[in-house]
Amino acid sequence: MTTFTTTRRVEFGDTDMAGIMHFSNFFRFMEVAETDFLNARGLSVSWLEGGVKWGFPRVSASCDYAKPAKFADVLTIAVALEKLGKKSVAYRFDFTNQRGEPIAVGRMTAVFCRAAGPDQIESLEIPPDVRAKMEA
Repeated sequence: MTTFTTTRRVEFGDTDMAGIMHFSNFFRFMEVAETDFLNARGLSVSWLEGGVKWGFPRVSASCDYAKPAKFADVLTIAVALEKLGKKSVAYRFDFTNQRGEPIAVGRMTAVFCRAAGPDQIESLEIPPDVRAKMEA
């Protein structure tokens, strides 16, 4: 399936006292990479249309770590669609540093939904136009 890459520098605030990026920040980086991926295709994680809120809330996320990312490292994050289901999309995120060394592999699954009310979220089939943009 489609692969997209984006880069992000590890800022001082992303690290602990040893200068190593905190594990939780990989999830923030995955979210940024997902947003970059969607924006590059004219899509968004969340939007209003016709007075209805639409979006892709996450239902699953994980990350396996191979090496530490350190302060000032520039990480390349390759985003791949592992599976585009009827209602969900599963992403894979491959992190490498500026030396091309594998750092981590993350995965995230999101479901296409609309907010039917303040406390009601309804999952729906991904519309053909959105699906086509994701597969582009």
